[in-house]
Amino acid sequence: MSQAQQKTGRPEAGPPAVNGFDRFFHISERGSTFGRELRGGLATFFTMAYILVLNPLILGGAEDKFGERLDPVQLTTATALVAAVMTIVMGVGGNLPLALAAGLGLNAVVAFQIAPLMSWDDAMGLIVLEGLLICLLVVTGLREAVMHAIPQPLKQAISVGIGLFIALIGFVDAGFVSRIPDAAGTTVPVQLGSTGTLTGWPMLVFCLGVLLTVGLLARRVRGAILVSIVVMTLVAVVINALADVKTWGLTTPEWPDRIVDAPDFGLLGEFSLFGAFGQAGVVTVALLVFTLILSDFFDTMGTVVGVSAEAGLLDEQGRVPNLGRVLLIDGAAAVAGGASSASSATSYIESAAGVGEGARTGFANLVTGSLFGLALFLTPLLTIVPLQAAAPALVAVGFLMMTQVKYIEWDRYEIAVPAFLTIAVMPFTYSITNGIGAGFVAYVVIKTVLGRAKEVHWLLWGTSALFVVYFAIDPIEQLLGVK
Repeated sequence: MSQAQQKTGRPEAGPPAVNGFDRFFHISERGSTFGRELRGGLATFFTMAYILVLNPLILGGAEDKFGERLDPVQLTTATALVAAVMTIVMGVGGNLPLALAAGLGLNAVVAFQIAPLMSWDDAMGLIVLEGLLICLLVVTGLREAVMHAIPQPLKQAISVGIGLFIALIGFVDAGFVSRIPDAAGTTVPVQLGSTGTLTGWPMLVFCLGVLLTVGLLARRVRGAILVSIVVMTLVAVVINALADVKTWGLTTPEWPDRIVDAPDFGLLGEFSLFGAFGQAGVVTVALLVFTLILSDFFDTMGTVVGVSAEAGLLDEQGRVPNLGRVLLIDGAAAVAGGASSASSATSYIESAAGVGEGARTGFANLVTGSLFGLALFLTPLLTIVPLQAAAPALVAVGFLMMTQVKYIEWDRYEIAVPAFLTIAVMPFTYSITNGIGAGFVAYVVIKTVLGRAKEVHWLLWGTSALFVVYFAIDPIEQLLGVK
């Protein structure tokens, strides 16, 4: 393997294509197989299927300015539909194993920050507007240019930071790590389990799942992640039937009373593109849209780079294949999410679970998207996987992505410090965007202090300035009198 391939993790070229699908998706060319793509698509679905439960819970649990709530059943349908369509579109158009669904974090902003200021129709209209503006940035080439302007070591740091971030997501979702209540009167923010110790059958499922997953990975077992998810789900179903389990969290592993349920498309098209301006004012709306764009823009950037790096698809310059189309599809997903009232849809870092199973092409997305399509009708069956059975996959993938830390030159402070901040801030603030912003600002400042400001690409200057505004948004809003 060449030095460039070692640094990017790119696989050696495979044998000639065997059929039309192989040629279209470059499956053999990227060193993959149909079996690996199938396993990868399944693994990605099962690690992100929780969004079918979580998105309706977050959006359906909030009220708009007029006290209205969105219907949970309709939200489930909208969430599954957008994930199915946009994941397949990404697979065909972008040819990356990168699934899309309603973005966590963004849906919370919509539910608890935007909706209280206006109606749900107006709030979803803002999401559509945000997506259209992101598409405009892609068409003008600005979004792609920003990604190309990022130094390779920072891209590697983004991938490592995301690895730690999704590992933390796995620990938190499973309940292995929890926040210590404020009432405890301690400065220690997190603890082991819910009480400082590991208790309950669900925790046993998670711990056994982690051990099973890493053991299978160490043995180089094909389908290790997917095997672990399926096995531990079956174990959880048996435990739930025999033991007295108080709660599994969002998803209880029990066989449903019915397998098929009819979808309800009542929320599709329920949005008002410019209604928010009349409800909340131009300045407030502008700041809300700016926050949504910045978060969506850089969350996607980090996810695309991280997943592509883990899949070994970056070229010698660290560039993502078909980047323009990938970013345009991601922007269109935000539009689709708002138009269906499912909140902004975006690329999912959980796609790294599929990459860990061997997925290297968009063919895996056909599998993931089809399962989301089935979820429109089979939601009771496909959502029995508890977080404790799926979360070990995130921990394992976090380890796999962490291995790229060896390519960062830690003896060069102008690279090492921004890389460290990028890696540390992501999990510690529970945000990909915050980590990227901290790394960008630090990189620009250190280069300037060293008298090498001319080495910084002008786009990094611009995005760093935007991140300064992003981090200082609260005092800016106070100065503008919008709070």
